[in-house]
Parts: sequence; structure tokens; C-alpha cells
Amino acid sequence: MGKIVSIHSFRGGTGKSNTTANISSLLAMKGKRVAMVDTDIQSPGIHVLFGLDEKKMGHTLNEFLHGQVTIEEVAFNVGDHVTDDPPGRAHLKGKHLWLVPSSINSGEISKILREGYSVDVLNKGLQTLRKKLELDYLFIDTHPGLNDETLLSVAISDTLIIILRPDQQDFQGTAVTVDIARSLDVPNLVLVVNKALSKYDFKQMKEQIEATYSAPVAGILPLSEDMVDNQSSDIFSLRYPDHVWSKAMQGITENILALG
Repeated sequence: MGKIVSIHSFRGGTGKSNTTANISSLLAMKGKRVAMVDTDIQSPGIHVLFGLDEKKMGHTLNEFLHGQVTIEEVAFNVGDHVTDDPPGRAHLKGKHLWLVPSSINSGEISKILREGYSVDVLNKGLQTLRKKLELDYLFIDTHPGLNDETLLSVAISDTLIIILRPDQQDFQGTAVTVDIARSLDVPNLVLVVNKALSKYDFKQMKEQIEATYSAPVAGILPLSEDMVDNQSSDIFSLRYPDHVWSKAMQGITENILALG
């Protein structure tokens, strides 16, 4: 059965959605069957990277959690809907890549915040999706911080990717997350550093962070104006495969593959 990979950060703004979208896309380009689930229900965003809005995305995770549709009905087949523009996403035509988006309707978001949802239902949906789509990888884009949904995602993961920025607040929050992940016996725990300034010594940074958390660093993503200028309008690593940011993301993807 396919591997479950959760991508998490203690604070928002670390680049979880971009990382999830790019790793998933790179794996799909390698012929893997991949699905992404946006469980950041309070502030969903990964759908933007695949050109979806409220009208285009069809059913949502919210509807599944409310018992209105099956999880398979929510899964949007990215490979069947891409066009020639933008050029990055165009590479995904015919690839086995699915997205389970969360609703961006304010009423639906308010309903979840007000009423909550069953993590057991979410867990069963994830397991069904993994089986029905015969996935190699199921990526969970989590909500920042720690809550019931996050703990579920971490607990059922084969691999947990924790993203942090070279910032003291992120360092402290990551320490908490690492401790919790270890208490839940996550088989594979890796770190990804994002938005690292070019003046930093990346090799030294990697060694220091690995020593601090006793966990491997799968890669360090540089702070890139080109990436910021992309404005989540395309899959950057597919559009600019030779860019230094893309090369770093490709390295992270290879490290995830190596975990099995």
C-alpha cells in the first residue's frame, strides 16, 4: 500500500503548500500515482497552484466530512484537466496526480470552525483514497500548529516532513513538533529548511540543524525572488527545472523516494 507523507510546520507562512505541490508533481512526473489532501481547512491554498477556484474544483473535503459525497468524488484528477498554459502544469497532462481540495467558501469554513469534524471520518477517507486510487504516495498538507487533525496526520504517516525557516520562533516550534512526532513513533522524520538567505553557508546550516534535532535535513530551499514572483500561478519546479530553487526541490524529492 502507498506511503502517507504529511507536510507540516509549527507556524504558518513556511511554504507547506508549495512544497507539497512541487514534490507531488515531481513524483507524478516520475510515473508515481500521487494524491494530495488539503487538510488546512481554515486557510486552504494548494488548489491555487493547480489553477482551481471555487467553480472549477467541484466537490471538496468539507462535503466529504459532512457526509455529502464520497472521498473519491472529491478527488480532482489534475492530469485530466491541465492545459498548455501555464507551461509548468502542462507537463502533468496524463499523469496520475489527484488533489482533494478544501472549500474556499467562507460559509463552509465557518461551519467547520463552528462545528468541527470527526477525525475518524477523515482517517477512513484517507485510507479509502489510498486504496481506491492505488496510490504510491498520499500527501497531507496539514494545518500549522498542533490540533486533533494534525496529530492524526502525524500518527498515520510513514514520513513526516517538517518545514522550518531559519528563524528563532520556527526553531523552538519545530523542537516541540519533533518531540511529538517521536512520541507517536513516526517511522521517518525529515526536515526541510525554506527561505534560507543566499549569504548562509548551507552545508554548515544543514549540519547544525541535524545536530540540534537529531533528524536528517532533506534539503534547504533558498529564498528566491523568482519563486515569490511566480505568485503560486504555476508549479515552479516544472516550469523552471534548472533554477537553483528547483534543483533543491528535486533533491528533496529524491530523498523522499529513497525512504521507500
